[in-house]
Amino acid sequence: MGIEIERKFLVVGDGWRQEAHETVAMAQGYLNDQAAMDSGAQKASMRVRLAGDEAFLNIKSRELGHTRQEFDYPIPPQDARALLELCVGDMIDKRRHYVNHAGHLWEVDEFLGENAGLVVAEIELDSADEAFQRPTWLGCEVTDGARYYNLALASRPYSQWSEDERKATDFLE
Repeated sequence: MGIEIERKFLVVGDGWRQEAHETVAMAQGYLNDQAAMDSGAQKASMRVRLAGDEAFLNIKSRELGHTRQEFDYPIPPQDARALLELCVGDMIDKRRHYVNHAGHLWEVDEFLGENAGLVVAEIELDSADEAFQRPTWLGCEVTDGARYYNLALASRPYSQWSEDERKATDFLE
């Protein structure tokens, strides 16, 4: 069993672009939806992802916050394409940019399609209290903002958010 410890932040400006050393196009979908998670009918999200020439089936427990169970399995790309046809909600289309900063790898997701305009950065840590240096392009932390999770974006894309929801502070209080 894998444990993922991840923190998520909004990105401000384009300063991260010059630091990116690799970019991968990604398409992903979910075999369950946000309503099933919110109701408690399901305790994990199930994602199918095409990432460049690779494909994965991923299962994540539904805990809100930075620590959750994660299982990630490589699958044949043709299987991923078939599974994506079975997914519910919108397809998540994004470019993932990999950025090394002060000894940590950051994944900067630049969303496209219905989620265009949203850019978030994630960092995976070895422990919940691990220290890391914040890049200058890092904005507000949204780790506890469920609407920033990809499953939520598949159910209700960024293009449907109100201006207040885009301010990213209502869940911080």
